[in-house]
Amino acid sequence: MVIYTVTTHTGKTLLSGTTSLIYIQLRGSEAESEEKNLNPLKGFLPGSERTFKINCKASLGELISVKLYSKPFMHLDNQWFCDKILVNTPEGDEILFPCYCWLDCNEKLVLRPAKALLVFEDTNPIAQRERMKQLEEQQKLFRWRVYAEGTPQVIDCDASYDLPAEVRFSFTKESDFYYTAAKQIAALKLTGLADSRESWKSISQLEGIFCENRGKTIEYVQEHWDKDKFFGYQFLNGLNPMLIQRCSKLPENFPVTDDMVKDSLIGSSLKQEMKKGNIFLSDYKMLDGLVGNVVVGRQQYLTAPLVLLYCNPHGMMLPIAIQLKQEPSKENPIFLPTDSKADWKLAKIFVRNAEFGVHEVDFHLLRTHLLAEVFTMATLRNLPSPHPLYKLLFPHIRYTLQINILARNRLISEDGAITLYAGVGGESLVKLLKRATASLTYSALCLPENISERGLESVPHFYYRDDGMKLWNIINKFVAAFLSHYYQSDEHVQKDTELQRWISEIFTKGFLGRDGSGIPSSLQTVTELVKFVTMVIFTASAQHASVNNGQFDLGGWMPNYPTALRNPPPKVKGQTTEDSILETLPDVGTTVNGMAVLRLLSKDSADHFPLGYFPETLYDEDVPCKLIKEFQKDLKELSDLIEGRNKKLELPYIYLNPKNVDNSVAI
Repeated sequence: MVIYTVTTHTGKTLLSGTTSLIYIQLRGSEAESEEKNLNPLKGFLPGSERTFKINCKASLGELISVKLYSKPFMHLDNQWFCDKILVNTPEGDEILFPCYCWLDCNEKLVLRPAKALLVFEDTNPIAQRERMKQLEEQQKLFRWRVYAEGTPQVIDCDASYDLPAEVRFSFTKESDFYYTAAKQIAALKLTGLADSRESWKSISQLEGIFCENRGKTIEYVQEHWDKDKFFGYQFLNGLNPMLIQRCSKLPENFPVTDDMVKDSLIGSSLKQEMKKGNIFLSDYKMLDGLVGNVVVGRQQYLTAPLVLLYCNPHGMMLPIAIQLKQEPSKENPIFLPTDSKADWKLAKIFVRNAEFGVHEVDFHLLRTHLLAEVFTMATLRNLPSPHPLYKLLFPHIRYTLQINILARNRLISEDGAITLYAGVGGESLVKLLKRATASLTYSALCLPENISERGLESVPHFYYRDDGMKLWNIINKFVAAFLSHYYQSDEHVQKDTELQRWISEIFTKGFLGRDGSGIPSSLQTVTELVKFVTMVIFTASAQHASVNNGQFDLGGWMPNYPTALRNPPPKVKGQTTEDSILETLPDVGTTVNGMAVLRLLSKDSADHFPLGYFPETLYDEDVPCKLIKEFQKDLKELSDLIEGRNKKLELPYIYLNPKNVDNSVAI
């Protein structure tokens, strides 16, 4: 007779415990134990640890799996959230079996040991069958669906409560509650304004709605939103630092002359400043031809601006010319800082509205949320729990499916907040999403290449680049060390059939099989794998934080980030007035509802997990545990560095401080 000691760890979150009957069975390479009822007299309380003895006639051999089974007790049917199972063997080994799943009544769970194994290393026939069975079950649970032709596919699930329990565990009711724009309006104490169709009587009237929601950044935006210095700054360190690029030759459809910008360049010429690398362009051509949405019965207007910027000798990025439509004509004038104050202000407002559309649809929705969903689906469908890459990516797929379903149902659906209150909502949103998908490239998702392609290596005061590159390198260092431990050679990458199915599904379902995207359809070397996984983690964590977390800070002051504009762009100069600007800006109700959306999009969830924090114990091997500690140390050093720098800045850049970066797309 030999004895196995089993310790169960119940999760600490609300309702993790159970009164159901929990049965356990150990399976080894030589034999399996009998099923044992672990709680014949009492249930499992949240946060509890309970120890049990399992008697076996002989050693079971190498432990391969633990099977858990649940039955209702006296017709009481409730779930159990199990964190992990520890098994002490008669041979003196302690083996960790991670779980971190809900176990429903009359449901079975099969847990594998924490030791990570590639498919060709998991050689026991029983283990191989368990591995294949897990993937077969996962592929039934997580099915692809076409959201819109020409865009990344999504999970085939209509409501968040229909998701399999394992991907919505611990997603609190509070988070779901807060994902309602109406609740945000109440939280902002603006309920009485939400249905108003009146225009603002003055810009200063907006100050009254911020009396209880005023942060330092919002105060700064309120004071500086119409200043050229801040307008230019936001191309580098605002919500969307992804569009600006160095300009070495003017586009043919943007006929800016030296005479137009002579006052901005102070004795120099465009050609000279381009040669020095001081001229930059932001081109919103992706919006060209899109028709604005109808908001509360009124047509809204979209433009596709071109913005020319100059990095002056003091390192300030300043706008020097704005054309609001792509095709030059007499009715499409080029606006300049030397024009009337009202003309120039309105031109910048149209740019900021274009920024809302491109940022929210392309750089936020597509390049973080939808791609993270693709990575999540491919991981759950193709990588079993013992796979090292599954363990590495597990913290970076948390809540992504749930948050995206909520977004599709409550933001971009027919009655969603973006559809109701944004100029780019409805049909234009889908068209823009298709255009963005068609233009998406691998290099654009890899920060070092993206910065180089846009010619931004030496631009001063570019904190997104500075912090982002440091974060990219820290993630890359961690990923390289981790994956090199498990993939000892390029041959290991090539023969990992699970990995190859993972990358193939990302290529076909996420990037629609476009060879021109540069996304690999297979992986041949450890170097290729490390780069791709670095991109996946950076996208789901740092990149999402950079385009998400400042939405209320930088966009809550409506004139800086208008969701919709009620009048078409001016066809001639000299006719804009402060009154016509107010008539163009969103009405009171649209403003308030837009504020609510931005607040809910950038609000931390109740269970925020910053980058580098691993709440689940998925490893019991020395090497990954050591690498995680080094990763956390590197992140802490970067956080201290950023905070030291920010103390010297008039407007701190906080969005890529690791403390403020979530592990995953979770909000």
